[in-house]
Amino acid sequence: LREGMKVEARYRGKAKYYPGIIKRENRDGTFDVDYDDGEKEMFVSAELIRSLDEPAGPPSRFGGGGGGGGALREGMKVEARYRGKARYYPGVIKRENRDGTFDVDYDD
Repeated sequence: LREGMKVEARYRGKAKYYPGIIKRENRDGTFDVDYDDGEKEMFVSAELIRSLDEPAGPPSRFGGGGGGGGALREGMKVEARYRGKARYYPGVIKRENRDGTFDVDYDD
């Protein structure tokens, strides 16, 4: 995740994601988000944010579930789209593949 990135974030930690952009990355690893509807939220945890920007390719950039600093790594908790479908599911990155994709162990 980085400043200016298009994202969806869970406003006030609720279940629904809302579109916006990352206004600033804070020193504590949280982010300030400006939502498309005009709302603003400060100190949003990376776990509540998923990127709408396309991955930048190797080295991988987060493209769908959040992560401090933007880089994904093994053992990181993420939300990913199972088999590319529309819905996101929680899981943990099991392995980073050579092509920049990841194997995810889903929580179910």
